[in-house]
This record gives sequence, structure tokens and C-alpha cells, in this order.
Amino acid sequence: MLNFSIFGAPGSGKGTQSYRLSEKYGLKHISTGDLFRKEIARNSHIGQYVKDFVDQGQLIPDATVLKEVYRTALCHRHARGYIFDGFPRTLVQAELMDRLLKKKNLDLKLVVYIVVEEDTLRERLYSRAQDSARTDDKKEVIIERLEIYRKMTLPVIEYYKKKGNLIEINGMFPVEDVFINICSKIDGFLD
Repeated sequence: MLNFSIFGAPGSGKGTQSYRLSEKYGLKHISTGDLFRKEIARNSHIGQYVKDFVDQGQLIPDATVLKEVYRTALCHRHARGYIFDGFPRTLVQAELMDRLLKKKNLDLKLVVYIVVEEDTLRERLYSRAQDSARTDDKKEVIIERLEIYRKMTLPVIEYYKKKGNLIEINGMFPVEDVFINICSKIDGFLD
């Protein structure tokens, strides 16, 4: 079973690339952002709980994220594998996910980290904010999201570097070029 994670700062293009990778490699795409935005739109109990976190650009508590990712994976347990989009976002999530996968005799084969300069991230997010109905794409929230990313998610990079399954991808190029580069790295890793 192939299991990948793709992450990067907000605006790095991880959602776009995750979707394309899931199609190319036949993996179930699990996006924590999409999961929670869907629950908010449905006004479900979980959606009501996480809405304030999302609206303020805060991270949703680890236990809630892990529960929803696990529940979604169980619903698709016959998938060829998973691509986790934007997950794990904290060191706690990374460590707990590794333990959970190990219990199931699975592992996270590869972690793709898309690197984009902060000025470009801001430009992309501000541009997306003009066209998006997402509550986390407001200017004041964007600044908060990038700060939280630096504090909470960057340690995850070191964690996976030490494990030896992290690849860094320059996300400053056009979408198609980034996709080709990611696929080349994945294919090389799987050979």
C-alpha cells in the first residue's frame, strides 16, 4: 500500500498537487482542509466545533484532526493507498500517525514538502482571497496562518528528514513543472 503525505505552507499548491498525484497513482486523496470545510458547510456538530478555528486561521486540535483522518481512511480502507494533503501539521500528529500506521503494518512511504518563498505565498493567498469564499483566506487570517505554520508545522519537516523519507520540491515554478518534478522524485523513490 502506498501512503504519501504532501505539505507546505498555505498557498504552496499542495491541494492542487495532491489531487493530481492521487489521480496519477490511484490513491485516495484525504485533505484535512476539505474534510473540515465540508463539515462546516453541512453545519454538522464537528463543523460547528471547528468553524471558529478555521475562521481565525488557527489549527484544529490534534485529537479532532486525527479522529477525522482515521475515520475517513477507514471508510476507504480498500484503497490502493492514501495521499494525505496538509496532514500531519504538527509533530504530535506526525508521531501519532506513525504509531497508528505501524499498528496496521503500514508506513508513510514518502513526505513531499513543497517549498515556496513567503512573499510568493502571500501574493498567492491574497489573490485567492479575492476569488474565494473561504473564511481562512481573509488578509488578517492569512498572516496568522503563515505564523502558525512556521511555529507548528516546520518542526514536522525535521522529523521526516531524520526518518529519511522527506523530499523537498521547489514550488516556485508553474503547476505543471512542479507536478513533473514531484512525480520524478516519487518514481525515483519507488524504484
